[in-house]
Amino acid sequence: MTGISIKTFLIIAALGALTSTASAQGAAPTPWELKSDMGYAYGKDGKTLAYKLGTSNAGTLLKGAKKVPKGTLFFIGQNGQLYMRSGPYLEDDGRFKFGAN
Repeated sequence: MTGISIKTFLIIAALGALTSTASAQGAAPTPWELKSDMGYAYGKDGKTLAYKLGTSNAGTLLKGAKKVPKGTLFFIGQNGQLYMRSGPYLEDDGRFKFGAN
């Protein structure tokens, strides 16, 4: 479990949120339900995994971990690859810039 960083944790949570809401075109955005005692991974095989975290190795988990900047968007490309983008993703009126028109 020590190989999973906070960044990976958030990417997997994003992946789950994106895949669960992708079919709801035009629906209002929904907050992610991240749990502090869980770790989320995007495995080398492209599968998503969830792990129950313990407290005995929390310091090791945080070593090398990086905070995800606010304003980061995670998405799955047409090739099935997970991507992240920092930068504007909302229109001036608050609508999602890359949504269905």
